Amino acid sequence: MPSTMKIGILGTGEVGQALGRGFISRGHDVKMGSRDATNEKANAWAKNAGAKASVGTFADAAKFGDVLAICTAWSGTKQALELAGPKNFEGKVVLDVTNPLTFASGKPELAVGHTNSGGEEIQRWLPGAKVVKVFNTVGNPHMVDPQFPGGPPDMFIAGNDADAKKIVSDICKSFGWPTIDIGGIEDARLLEPMCILWVRYGAANQSWDHAFKLLRK
Repeated sequence: MPSTMKIGILGTGEVGQALGRGFISRGHDVKMGSRDATNEKANAWAKNAGAKASVGTFADAAKFGDVLAICTAWSGTKQALELAGPKNFEGKVVLDVTNPLTFASGKPELAVGHTNSGGEEIQRWLPGAKVVKVFNTVGNPHMVDPQFPGGPPDMFIAGNDADAKKIVSDICKSFGWPTIDIGGIEDARLLEPMCILWVRYGAANQSWDHAFKLLRK
């Protein structure tokens, strides 16, 4: 991974803001994209984040980034990618931080699963990109520099391109995460239900300070 990169973030919510701050803290330049370049949340974030932060449209962020992070709510992800322009993702490493959640029943459930996944959908929508599922199994306050009494948790990743996964693993390492590569993008079918497990535990215990770790002997 280059010592400095240009990062494009699609999405202005807490996840995108947290990862954006993390990239900036490691010396990278970040452009946050939204539907409207005058988005108040994006501009407020950039003002607080400093000189390495900028804002624009989804297309601006996609064009800007050497590495792109999709941090949109699932319901708006496909439209965001269409507005960004799939050609702007070609050949680039794409961090898929989304979870395909629906709240139709009143509680979070997977909108896609078993024989498909959100990660696979995004790879289909961006056929020229190198999509890697990552950062979908932990809350945004712990995405950068996680601090847990049991030691660092593990970040599980999945994607089809080995070089892309190496770059993503290096990003995770720089943020304080060991990584576990579980396979191709189809293995997002395993990672996305882990989000539901993470949410259900948090809701049951009214605490969101937890993460997953694989113990080995």
